[in-house]
Amino acid sequence: MTKQSEIIAAEARFPLASLVLSPMNPRQHVPEAEVAELAESIWTAGLIQNLSGLDDGKGGAEIVAGGRRLRALQYLAQQYSDLAETRPDLANPLVNLAPDRATAEAWAHTENIARKALEPVDEIRAYGKMETGGAQVSTIARAFAVTEKHVYRRLALAHLPEPVLDALAAGEITLGIAACFTISDDEAHSLEVLDRVRGNSWMSEYQVKQALKPDVVKATDRRAVFVGLDAYKEAGGQIGGDLFADETFINDPALLDELFRAKLEAEAEAIRAAEGWKWAEISTDSYVSSYDLEQQKIAKLSPVLGEFTEEQAARWDQLQETDQEPDEELGDDSAAELQALEAILEGGFTDDQKAHAGLVAVVRQGGAVEITKGLVQPSDKAAAVEAGVLEASTSGKAETQKSPISAKLADDLSRVACGARQHAALSHPELILSLLAFQLSSAARWTKAIGLTQNEVPNFPTTEAEGYELDERLTTPSEFVGDGWNNGTASDFREFRKKGKEFIEGELIRHLAALLQGSKKDMNDLIDREVKTDIRAVWTPTAENFFKRVGGPYLNDLWCELLDLRADDTKAKAFANLKKGDKAKELEKLFSDPEARKAQGVTKKQAAKIAKWLPEGMK
Repeated sequence: MTKQSEIIAAEARFPLASLVLSPMNPRQHVPEAEVAELAESIWTAGLIQNLSGLDDGKGGAEIVAGGRRLRALQYLAQQYSDLAETRPDLANPLVNLAPDRATAEAWAHTENIARKALEPVDEIRAYGKMETGGAQVSTIARAFAVTEKHVYRRLALAHLPEPVLDALAAGEITLGIAACFTISDDEAHSLEVLDRVRGNSWMSEYQVKQALKPDVVKATDRRAVFVGLDAYKEAGGQIGGDLFADETFINDPALLDELFRAKLEAEAEAIRAAEGWKWAEISTDSYVSSYDLEQQKIAKLSPVLGEFTEEQAARWDQLQETDQEPDEELGDDSAAELQALEAILEGGFTDDQKAHAGLVAVVRQGGAVEITKGLVQPSDKAAAVEAGVLEASTSGKAETQKSPISAKLADDLSRVACGARQHAALSHPELILSLLAFQLSSAARWTKAIGLTQNEVPNFPTTEAEGYELDERLTTPSEFVGDGWNNGTASDFREFRKKGKEFIEGELIRHLAALLQGSKKDMNDLIDREVKTDIRAVWTPTAENFFKRVGGPYLNDLWCELLDLRADDTKAKAFANLKKGDKAKELEKLFSDPEARKAQGVTKKQAAKIAKWLPEGMK
């Protein structure tokens, strides 16, 4: 059939009993469960797409396209004996009639490729209409063969002001931008934002949400996590949400701040009273800044470190050695004894220090409380110096004695001390490896025991995880990372080492692997040969990560290349006549859907070609 040939088809209604499945129809076998599901959809939403067939000259027709729909209608006729009276539209379905057998055969093979899905705005309005008519979400989902979550999201869009849906239908905003408006319950403000957004492709979804709710606070905000949603709601607070981003919003930021301050003040006061500090304050910041303390002329005391007796030191070594053995485990009594010895070693603040100092409580980004203790206010400094818990300041008008150690000498002495430490560490390789793994895991925070600069090696495309899946060891943070877990102290390092040699080596390997970025081509080739690099093992081309980002002619050529087609082949022409988005979807199915490959008659040789195919630049 040439491009210039004109297809003339007629439409006619036929009694269901006069319709039969044509041998030309590619769907000769359909699972009964699938037929029943489609029947329920047709019963609910009607026959949205006509059957297509060839007049048999005997008052009936052979169905060449729509075999599943024909079976579903026949299934309904079996279930409802009065179908002709209750649903005459289904008992006498409309059939598109092909003018000749050649056209019918072409329809039979091209229907699945050429089928066009509902536009999003039409789907949204269809769902909304069904909901208004009393249909449940589960019913709508079955009618359109989609998930209930998909229906909930479409219904959220159906409840938007009509001008927003009109703008979506006109192509003035994207579906993603339209979804942003679901977070707003102020129609007048939504329409004001719509006027600014309409046609402005430069505005991101984030910017639109900010315009709709500039003061929005997410439920993941540290204040909300600390207060708790239940406590916020019990106090009369209202919440909203973004169904499309699976986010919950705090609608009353002022109330949240009030609850946040009250709870943090109560916790700070409880610690002050329990431990005997002179004062307690809170800060709404997420950390206590050393710079701010200096600007406020607040001094910071250090805890008094403890010292072991000879017996305690020997017992400490014994318990540590047992605790670090992979096959050994401390009993409850021994673990408690080790913890008590650790407390002695770490020391603490004395009663005299607490009598002249206080604490500041903050809430970290993850919602955990952090307490900074041993802070001396300017007004308390003189008394603290007199009590011997704070050294007198050497600044001021009084002239101080010049140190006999020059800056250059001090630097040399520091280097000698460092060299001595390195010299001694050579005989403790496990300690060095533990420190390196500890640092690479980010468990040491900003401190760096090993002089190594860590740079993030980009290994995720802009499309992120679309069709891309790395070993989870490269993408999962260490269990030691996170607000409130540690501060990179000696105690934290001891806990890290307790995980054992296998864990430490595992952390070291995975973080060093994450720093691998390659070198010159010959070195990269050597590495690839050694490790057997396989790009397709972690990446599969999809519509979003590749096919939609190249031109239509490229997709046409690729389709022919993968399926060994000539450009004038019927299947090649059918593919070339598709819209670019549909071409991208068909290619994605060819790479990821075994059933789609089977439908295209893909040979073993072609399947192997598809499994190994890579775009230029990746080979």
